[in-house]
Amino acid sequence: MDRSFSQGVSVQGVPGQFTDTRDRAQFRHFPALPGVELYHAHITHHSFEPHTHEAFGIGAITAGAERFRYRGSQHIAAANSLIMMNPDELHTGQAETSDGWCYRMVYLDSPLLNALTGSQQWWFNEVVRDDPLRARQVCDLIFAIWHSHDDLSRDGLLLHLVDTIRPYAKCSGEDSATGRQRFTIVKAYLHDNYMHNITLSDLAGLLSLTPWHFQRQFTRQFHVTPHQMLMAIRLWRAKLFLAQGMPAAEVAAACGLADQSHLTRAFTRRYGITPVRYQKQVSC
Repeated sequence: MDRSFSQGVSVQGVPGQFTDTRDRAQFRHFPALPGVELYHAHITHHSFEPHTHEAFGIGAITAGAERFRYRGSQHIAAANSLIMMNPDELHTGQAETSDGWCYRMVYLDSPLLNALTGSQQWWFNEVVRDDPLRARQVCDLIFAIWHSHDDLSRDGLLLHLVDTIRPYAKCSGEDSATGRQRFTIVKAYLHDNYMHNITLSDLAGLLSLTPWHFQRQFTRQFHVTPHQMLMAIRLWRAKLFLAQGMPAAEVAAACGLADQSHLTRAFTRRYGITPVRYQKQVSC
């Protein structure tokens, strides 16, 4: 599953995912390490629309600087900054410098992180920290995991990475979770019904609120609309289906999208890569 660093040009008939050839991105999965996704990118021109990850995102900026919106606030992450994102947090991304920004990330599913840490309540309060030493360590560890061909070595590197970032993690997510407790049923409903047409009235009825009052409360809590969160869930599901080898046309239907063109447009806007190219990178 080791693929060359993908560029914004056509490869083997796959349309380029970026309009600027300086924009590049690559993903990597490991069959023996489920729940882990590695990502390496250099982005100059592309602007990522609001999207989410159903996993913890840990990484660092290696060059340049990124501007992004997270939890309703604007942030700038410069070179040697740590990035620490919680699951389900919608965010954007664009270059803050003329040469763009380079970064490495690892996305860890919550059950895996719980197993690695021995804690059920990890949470990051700060999305960006200026810590050049740990940022370099995190980048080096992600690089080493990417290029490791030994399962035991890879597992040890992953544990080392988690220990490196541990000082910035809360071991109790109760404060962050309290305000969202009421919306647990709504998020569960979106996850269970993402393939269907969902109305605002459907969601509001879950909490016995009027549709407009529900949308105001939901947006205040998550800084996104219900539709934006639904699309984020659909595209996360699309990544899973693509990684399993499902054809893109079938993925679109399975995720409740109009057609393959709809999937391609939405997927590329959020992840900076076409569904077909993503599938080629993460498939065995």
